[in-house]
Amino acid sequence: MQVGIDARMFGPAVGGGGLGRYVEELVRELGKLSHKHRFVLFRKSVVGSQRSDFRTVVTNVHWYTLREQLVIGRLIDREHLDLVHFPHWNVPLFLRTPFVVTIHDLILLEEPRSAKATTRHPFVYALKYAAYKVILKNALTKSRAIIAVSAYTKSSILKFFPQIPESKIHVVYEGVTIFPSPPHPPLPPHPPSLLYIGNAYPHKNLSTLLTAFSQFRESHPDVKLILAGRGDVFFKHLQEEAANLNLSNSVEFVLNPSDQHLADLYRQASLYIFPSRCEGFGLPPLEAMSFNVPVVASNSSSLPEILGDAAVYFDPRDPHRIAETLSHVFDNTLLQDELRKKGLEQIKRYSWKRAAEQTLAVYESCA
Repeated sequence: MQVGIDARMFGPAVGGGGLGRYVEELVRELGKLSHKHRFVLFRKSVVGSQRSDFRTVVTNVHWYTLREQLVIGRLIDREHLDLVHFPHWNVPLFLRTPFVVTIHDLILLEEPRSAKATTRHPFVYALKYAAYKVILKNALTKSRAIIAVSAYTKSSILKFFPQIPESKIHVVYEGVTIFPSPPHPPLPPHPPSLLYIGNAYPHKNLSTLLTAFSQFRESHPDVKLILAGRGDVFFKHLQEEAANLNLSNSVEFVLNPSDQHLADLYRQASLYIFPSRCEGFGLPPLEAMSFNVPVVASNSSSLPEILGDAAVYFDPRDPHRIAETLSHVFDNTLLQDELRKKGLEQIKRYSWKRAAEQTLAVYESCA
């Protein structure tokens, strides 16, 4: 079977964020598996040596654009593939090649605030949001199979699109990325810190986290909050909010960190906090567990499913409760040790190798 993969988002540094990580790890692990298939990767560039069973087609067409709808489908159809895998909902409407689609979440339907989070003119964004709903519905209804990254995401698909047969949706958990080894010599001493890594879209709930942190630091004035992610207008707004709360000296913003820098941040953190109101999977808290960092997280959407009993949970809409939970865990070293042990066990549930094997099985079921 000849299988195409839309790998334009390959690697977080390209701009794909968590999606980029998903594509990168999936392609890498598929390359390690023993199988009889050949793959065509549609990428922004050719990187590394070319294998006989992996061929790259270079395209500079960006995602979420009109050009994507007009060009990518024709480019893929010309390859006469048996199947193509789209790692996100942005499937060209007029594609003729059979396809599989991965759905990470339906946040733009579940979280109206995030759906309206934009720097564009309201009329332009209204058009784009309408297009999103049309393209998403097309991707779900016309796909040969749907890969959902959690049972929560599967239930969300069935909630908004009850016409989709449940048997068409395959839950395939993501894996945990292994970051670079610690540098030598060891990192210098650092103050205690709470860490968040990810984007700053409204559903990530970082404004509420800032309010909670302002309460937490009343009893923990020496603790810093580190917010790391892609530098954009949303992080700029957070910096302004931190200043308004007189937190400029207590909150550190780390923009566009490299993988090595992320590894350093994880190793330095006293606690990892994930306050999101809506997540399809939630990789960062699992990454924190792999670095032996205790995790506190929101009790909403997929997070209890993914993190299990290896995290302490809070109501993401209650800043006072978040502050109380942070204090409870930060001040309890025995609880932290218990969370570390449970975290190292929890991450064993997630493997990129297993994700690639299950994804390959989905491909073969569509043959």
